Amino acid sequence: MVNIEYANAYSEVLEILKYISKEDYEKIPENKIELFKLNSNKEYKFIYNPEKTLAEQNVSKRAKAIIGILFRDYWATQIQREKIISKQRNDRLILEEQKKASYDIENIFKKRNTSSEIESKEETTEMVVYKANFITRIFNKIKNFFKTK
Repeated sequence: MVNIEYANAYSEVLEILKYISKEDYEKIPENKIELFKLNSNKEYKFIYNPEKTLAEQNVSKRAKAIIGILFRDYWATQIQREKIISKQRNDRLILEEQKKASYDIENIFKKRNTSSEIESKEETTEMVVYKANFITRIFNKIKNFFKTK
């Protein structure tokens, strides 16, 4: 079962695709259209007004993303496609840098090392000299005496 958000987004996309030109519609592979139809929410009603932009209407973010992917893959010119791909790559790099900065892996390991060094410095263990009591020492000497013979 497909997530309800995606099912609603597929329904929105199918409704929007009714208003594009026939030649643009035919550029989309039939298996993609079937995927949208198969996984769409049949009870969800979305009304698209072609006189308004997507931003002016109540179109979900997922549906906008799907339309954007369709544009990039099937309707964009080669120059547009390259610009879109480079922008997406740049956005991913920026996001990765933000993640690195927020987690700051190098400092985490440095903090771990310094905290373990502090703990090891604080916890100095001294060797404890074990002295057996008087009776145990006598008993061990007698035992050693019989072992040697």
